[in-house]
Amino acid sequence: MTVRFAVLGAGRIGQVHAKAIDADRDATLVAIADAIEPAAQSLAEFYSASVSSIDAIAASADIDAVVICTPTDMHADLIEQFAKAGKAIFCEKPIDLDVARVRTCLATVAANEATLMVAFQRRFDPDFMALKERVDSGVIGDVEMVVLTSRDPAPPPIEYIKRSGGLFRDMAIHDLDVARWLLGEPVVTVQAVASVLVDPAIAAAGDFDTANILLTTDSGRQATVNNSRRAGYGYDQRIEVFGSKGMVSALNTHESNTVVATAEGFTQPALQDFFMTRYERAYANEIAAFVQCVKTGADPNPSGEDGLNALILADAAVQSVAQRRTIDVGIA
Repeated sequence: MTVRFAVLGAGRIGQVHAKAIDADRDATLVAIADAIEPAAQSLAEFYSASVSSIDAIAASADIDAVVICTPTDMHADLIEQFAKAGKAIFCEKPIDLDVARVRTCLATVAANEATLMVAFQRRFDPDFMALKERVDSGVIGDVEMVVLTSRDPAPPPIEYIKRSGGLFRDMAIHDLDVARWLLGEPVVTVQAVASVLVDPAIAAAGDFDTANILLTTDSGRQATVNNSRRAGYGYDQRIEVFGSKGMVSALNTHESNTVVATAEGFTQPALQDFFMTRYERAYANEIAAFVQCVKTGADPNPSGEDGLNALILADAAVQSVAQRRTIDVGIA
């Protein structure tokens, strides 16, 4: 079976997913939809696909799955439309910025027995996957602490920040998902602090650019997340998992692995400085995993519930900063 895809949204991330679909031997890109006709036409021509409307894609018997790369405020409505149309759905995070709306959307997905995978690509980074395998093998014993560092080279445009949902729902949500993935237990409390240290315009937009988050599970396992919108040395992405028998870590990815050693010391190339470069293989791996879910009927991972729980933790972080206290999330 070859899974026939439509990509909704021909922007930057839509182009990344189109490339991954084209490279997968079990998938083919059939159609592109975008409100900006030249963007849709350009991407469709590059991959020998057709330009279509969202409604036509939903009605087409020749399309098995859709990749939703539209603005966030369209995600939940599109998920529901394609769940009812019998299509498998891969959606960029978040499903929505409102937890209640996400719950309603997931109820529609369940009622239609639809396949929904949420795009948390960091779970598919080769180094992070290898780290997870080591954790699951028991080589470091029982997990006790997870430390996640995620720092962007520079802030996004202010106009993006204004509509992004904020640092916790837009940026930290990736780390919150990875923390849940690695802790192996539901999170029960969230404590966060946040500041504006990079650009006063970010404060004027109602957001933060620097944050730390502490998550705890019922057994006492802990995860800490530190985020910054500015790292002048590149895209800083690191994980450490500390256990009862040892520790495993995944370090930064550099532009190359060449290291020069002289009497003056050691030097190596700079870090990669763009998330699409840093996670290029991860994007390909997650599409490949989704294709196999569609082919085999396996449960998607990350699921819609994973998307919901990450948003619950992000909302709790926002609440924690506002109220200056630890938030009990029950189980997330």
